[in-house]
Amino acid sequence: MGEFARRRNLERLLRPKSIAVVGGRFAEEVIRQTRRLGFPGRIWAVNPKRESLAGVPCLPRLEDAPEPPDAVFLGVGREATVEAVGVLGRMGAGGVVAYASGFAEVSDGAELEQRLKEMAGDLAVLGPNCYGVLNLMERLALWPDEHGAKPVERGVALITQSGNIGITLTMQARALPIACVLSIGNQAVVRVHDVLEVLAEDPRIGGIGLYLEGIPDLAAFARAALACADKGVPL
Repeated sequence: MGEFARRRNLERLLRPKSIAVVGGRFAEEVIRQTRRLGFPGRIWAVNPKRESLAGVPCLPRLEDAPEPPDAVFLGVGREATVEAVGVLGRMGAGGVVAYASGFAEVSDGAELEQRLKEMAGDLAVLGPNCYGVLNLMERLALWPDEHGAKPVERGVALITQSGNIGITLTMQARALPIACVLSIGNQAVVRVHDVLEVLAEDPRIGGIGLYLEGIPDLAAFARAALACADKGVPL
């Protein structure tokens, strides 16, 4: 496992050329939202019990994808999420939005979250227990719900542990244009400092807003904040 490899995979997650969605209703909504924004890349759907999701033909397994996807939305239960993370790590995929709850935020989920970390390898896993990511500059919506965001060329990024807060902020019709929203959930693998470091390198990001319930690694967060300051990106 290498920090450099995971960072590169986080970049793939945020700026993908291909995405895969796994699951049923929530995965289908991700396809709708991403298409609504005009995502130009390839989209694959995975569900062994469905012929298609939002008009995209379904593959029975992740391994049947033509190539390792840059970004994946996992809209399945917690056990299936851990299994899929292992498959994607072995495939050489980029990053994953782990939508499922029932991990370390509940009394019986800590061991399962540890398994998730172990299975991830170099995979950039956002979550679990998170809504996902909107990158309006890339017309990407790994986000299983309605939102008010629209494509932009540049703007501010928002990092929040609450998906509902993220949705609410995209509905605002004033102030700064929103370029990116990330709901980071439990921060089991990708943590807030990882996201800050990657966003600070994007010249299209003019500032970053934070709505956090906790900072798991204060020293790493401080280093990332200083990196943002060096790039002239206010927090």
